[in-house]
Amino acid sequence: MTPTSVPARGHHWLWPPMLLIGVATATLAWVFIALLSGRQTGWMAVLAALEIVFMLRLSRFPAGSGRVAVTLVGTLLVVVAANWGIASAYVGGSMGLAPWDSALRMGPFMAWTLFGLANGVAEALWVLVALVVGGWLAR
Repeated sequence: MTPTSVPARGHHWLWPPMLLIGVATATLAWVFIALLSGRQTGWMAVLAALEIVFMLRLSRFPAGSGRVAVTLVGTLLVVVAANWGIASAYVGGSMGLAPWDSALRMGPFMAWTLFGLANGVAEALWVLVALVVGGWLAR
């Protein structure tokens, strides 16, 4: 009897839910840590990029430029969503709103102003480091 070999195929349908889980958990962790520490915690962008790379590899997303692009877009999505959540929690807290209520009411112009006021050069450098690390590890 000859053993039958099963071809190793990736589960290509699994990467979107895994990416969604990675983006959501990284965003929630970043917002939670920032609110507890009272700082922007830009270094969380690197951890978010690492988590997204891990989730894509875990879901057997094929290596190459596609995985790099999805990692970079996912990292930027986490950066924007986390900063939006941090800003809405601070603004909503002073008005007696829950963070999710304030996030839905905050417009893009106010969010952009708050991003500019809260983030400095250090946070921009952390985002650049996260994009480089995420892109390099996603290859």
